[in-house]
Amino acid sequence: MTDPNDEAPAQPTAFELVGGEARVRELIDRFYDLMDLEPEFAGIRALHPPTLEGSRDKFFWFLCGWLGGPDHYISRFGHPRLRARHLPFTIASSERDQWLRCMAWAMEDVGLSEPLRERLLHSFFETADWMRNRPG
Repeated sequence: MTDPNDEAPAQPTAFELVGGEARVRELIDRFYDLMDLEPEFAGIRALHPPTLEGSRDKFFWFLCGWLGGPDHYISRFGHPRLRARHLPFTIASSERDQWLRCMAWAMEDVGLSEPLRERLLHSFFETADWMRNRPG
């Protein structure tokens, strides 16, 4: 018989479902590789510095915590203040959609399951849509 005072087992975090730090790094690297290689992502690539190494690291640190893993970004920089940090860049629906397409492609390429990709893409959409700071 189950004790009614026992807590239900904790659900795995998205970080755990993705596969931990090594898999998050793989996802981030594929995301930025696609951004660098595919012409359809030229709009968002133009928003980044000539070299993507710093962007890769910062996004990796951020995404680990955002997915429910270690808060590497916060320990280095404090609160992410995502919208404030992105205000200097023109982000309209086109840039949002390029970012989402690039991430969807990267998630598929690294082999995340379809249900996990759908779950994450929904959350990514909410955040990316909130980042828009220009009409259109």
